[in-house]
Amino acid sequence: MSTTTRRDDRRAAWWFLLPVLVGFAVFYGYPAVRGLWYSVTDYSLINTPAFVGTDNYARLAGDAEFWNSLMVTGWYVVLNIGSQTLLALGIAALMHRLTGSLVLRATLLLPWLVPNVTVGLLWVWLLDTNLGFVNHLITALGLSPVGFFTDAAWALPSIAAVNTWAYTGYTALLLYAGMLQIPSYLYESAAIDGAGEARMFRAITLPLLRPVLAMVLVISLIGSFQIFDTVAVATRGGPVSATRVIYYFIYQQAFNYFNMGYAAAAAICLALILGVLTAIQMRLLRASSSDLA
Repeated sequence: MSTTTRRDDRRAAWWFLLPVLVGFAVFYGYPAVRGLWYSVTDYSLINTPAFVGTDNYARLAGDAEFWNSLMVTGWYVVLNIGSQTLLALGIAALMHRLTGSLVLRATLLLPWLVPNVTVGLLWVWLLDTNLGFVNHLITALGLSPVGFFTDAAWALPSIAAVNTWAYTGYTALLLYAGMLQIPSYLYESAAIDGAGEARMFRAITLPLLRPVLAMVLVISLIGSFQIFDTVAVATRGGPVSATRVIYYFIYQQAFNYFNMGYAAAAAICLALILGVLTAIQMRLLRASSSDLA
C-alpha cells in the first residue's frame, strides 16, 4: 500500500513573504523602535539624545495643549466617521439594490484619488469667506457670508465635511463589495414574505455586513486620527486651536519647536490609544465572526 506525503509549502511561503517582511522592518519596524527610543530622550534635532526616562510622558500628562488636541481630534473623529459611514451605507445600499453601474463606481472613487493637499486647496478656494464660490451663493440669497475656516465654530465641521466628501465614495465601494457577498435568495425570500427595502436593510444587509463594516470602521478610525493634510493647508490648527488635531500638535512640537523627544512621546501615546480603540471596536462588532458562516 502506497503512502502519500502531505506537501509542506511553508518554506516557499516564507520566501514569498520575505520582501514584504524586510520592507516592513525597514520602513515601519525600525522607525517605530527609533521613535520609542527618542520618546525617552531630550532629542531636539541639534543635540545628542540624552536619556530622560519618562519625563516626556509626565510632561504630556500635564500639558493642556496635548489634551486639547486629543479632544479636538475626538470631536473630528465623531463628525467624520458618523457622516462618512451613514452616507457610504446609503450610497452602497442604493447601488446594491438599484444599479451596478461601472461608471457610477468610477465616479465615486474620483475624489479619493485626488491628493489630500489638492482637495484642501480646492475647498479653501470654494469656502473662502470673501472670494469663495459657496459664500457668493450664500450672499446672493441675502445671507451673511460664513467663515468656514476662519470661524472657530465652523472650522472643525468644515474640515470634517471636506474629508467626508473625499472619502465617502471609497468607503461606499468597500461596503458595496461586502453587500455583493450576501446571497440574493435572502432578499428574494424576504420580498416574497412582504418585507420592504428598509426592513430588508435592517434585518439582512446590516447583520450580514458586520465583518466588512467593522473593517471599514477601523480603517476610518485610524485614518481620522491621522488627519493632517487638510488642517495644514486650510487652517494650520486655527482659529484659536479649534482645529489643532493631535497630528498637527506632534508636527508643531517636532518641526516648529524642535522638541523631537516630546513629539515622539506624543506619537507613542497616539499609537497606544489607536490600538486600544481598535481592539474595542473589533470586540464590540464581533469582526471575526459572520452570520453567513
